[in-house]
Amino acid sequence: MTTPVLDIRSLDTTLHTPDDRRLHILHGITLTVGAGECLGVVGESGSGKSVLARTVLCVHARTTRAETTGQILLNGENLLTAAPARRAALLGTGIAMVHQDPMTSLNPVVRIADQVTESLTNRKRLTRRERLHTATELLAAVDVPDPARRARAYPHELSGGLRQRVGIAAALAGDPVLLLADEPTTALDVTVQRTVLDLLDRHRATRGLATLLITHDIGLLYGRARRIAVMYGGRVVESGPTEDVTDRPAHPYTAALLRSVPRVTGPLRRTLPAIPGSPPDLSRPAAGCPFAPRCERAESLCTTTALPVHRAGPAHTASCHFPLTPLERTP
Repeated sequence: MTTPVLDIRSLDTTLHTPDDRRLHILHGITLTVGAGECLGVVGESGSGKSVLARTVLCVHARTTRAETTGQILLNGENLLTAAPARRAALLGTGIAMVHQDPMTSLNPVVRIADQVTESLTNRKRLTRRERLHTATELLAAVDVPDPARRARAYPHELSGGLRQRVGIAAALAGDPVLLLADEPTTALDVTVQRTVLDLLDRHRATRGLATLLITHDIGLLYGRARRIAVMYGGRVVESGPTEDVTDRPAHPYTAALLRSVPRVTGPLRRTLPAIPGSPPDLSRPAAGCPFAPRCERAESLCTTTALPVHRAGPAHTASCHFPLTPLERTP
């Protein structure tokens, strides 16, 4: 079998905050992403998706201390045990990230050319002419019109869609093997979202990029991600091929997410179904299933007993005591 570009094994992350809170965010995350593949990670706000991306990057808020166990293998190299200098060298070249809001991820007082080429200038000296030329080529590659002029501009002079393209160009500058896209269309108009996602798809295919596409909108993953991992309460509660997970969801949370997706066919729904309750308090880890307080199928067993993993197909698994369909329990 081909070694995956990203191989996450039994990953746990606990954050210690300045006010002495201990937040156990990630619980036993196991995921793989191959070259040229897009894995969709979906879940509500607070499910641990962004912390997962930051843990892969080994970058957390300066005021927060992270305690991480497990393995994060990038082409077989464990990032958690690598020397700090080695991890720093991989940022931008081995791993790159496209953030949610390009207006906050871009420096407002630095020209676009300098920000696009930052991952390159951190490693070798480039003349001003070389920076402008390289930035112009990268901006053209992500379909920014008049790239030479935009390379000399500041972020506030560009629209939201163009700023996000700048963020993608900056991510691609170091020719990474893994791209983390954390809610890349959240701050964009609906009409611009598809263009940005198509752009990511194109570069994933042409460059052979392993892509982790993080979103709260499961409908956004149709036709883009080959596989889906559904997260809730810092756990992967269901994963498998996109068609299997969306057509035959095994976990009640996955089914609830799918019911909340607006549809243009079928009976007219005046209101979208909502999931009752709130996401779990991560400072108080659940002994059993974190979704139990919001689940209509939950019984007392769900609140006290660790979740079993069931198999719904060759590559389709769900962690639930009472799955929606009869499943085979894995060893």
